[in-house]
Amino acid sequence: MKRSAIILCFTLATSALCAAAQNPAWQPAPGHITLPLWPDGAPGAPANPPAEIDTTKPTDNLIAGKPLIRLGNVFNPTLTVYAPKSNAVRPAVVVFPGGGYQILAIDLEGTEVCDWLNSIDVTCVLVKYRVPNTGPYPKSAAALQDAQRALGLVRLHAAEWNIDPNHVGVLGFSAGAHLSAALSTHFDKRLYDPIDAADQLSCRPDFAFIIYPGYLANAAKNMVPNADINPTAQTPPSFIVQAENDPVNVENATVYFLQLKAAKVPAELHIYAEGGHGYGLRRTALPVTTWPDTAKIWLRTIKVLPAE
Repeated sequence: MKRSAIILCFTLATSALCAAAQNPAWQPAPGHITLPLWPDGAPGAPANPPAEIDTTKPTDNLIAGKPLIRLGNVFNPTLTVYAPKSNAVRPAVVVFPGGGYQILAIDLEGTEVCDWLNSIDVTCVLVKYRVPNTGPYPKSAAALQDAQRALGLVRLHAAEWNIDPNHVGVLGFSAGAHLSAALSTHFDKRLYDPIDAADQLSCRPDFAFIIYPGYLANAAKNMVPNADINPTAQTPPSFIVQAENDPVNVENATVYFLQLKAAKVPAELHIYAEGGHGYGLRRTALPVTTWPDTAKIWLRTIKVLPAE
């Protein structure tokens, strides 16, 4: 009897541990469509990955007086659709949170961005891409694989989700901004073996928001352009924001802008005196946090949103 009880306890404990390992540390609120990016697991996925976790500690800094979720150990990437209330066909923006390719600031640079996009009548598709150590490309191809796959899935489901497949943009912060730039310049060939119809559709963004980017200028080589990010005339129109006092280096924005200019790609660059790094859309007294207002005007300029 005692032996049976011990076996039962061990079985229950093991089941609980397995469930904890399988349950994501962050899930979207109910009512949103969520799809796995890879139906049979991501390319090169480990057999027994560690559990997804929120790495935020009580001592971590606040942004605009509020904490944020720092999501780590993402091995099962997903996309989640946040749509405005009406059923009208509208543009969409695929959002890549930042976090140095180590974690994802999933609320500050994810769900809060979706709330803003919905408020201007744009569908938001939030990508929970793999971390840690999944970029920058070509150091690792994993995050860029996820980004390419996500764009294809959005276009595959465009009619179902009331999305205009010709107006699908990307928006990223920090490492996610680098990922947006990488996707804007690496869309001609998938970095993985195609698996279904989504991979036959274009993964080129129609426009891009590059917000306080990293990895676009090489600090070790006097801020020369990243040799693996090479804009061409096919690179999408881009909106770039950074603060001059960003510790990640403002040259990441200015160098990429000059590359776009040389390739004759329409681009808009906004440099603010102060702001640092990692503010998302949270408003403070600093002018840099008004960038979403300017971004909305830019969407009208490139005719993604109708004129007022």
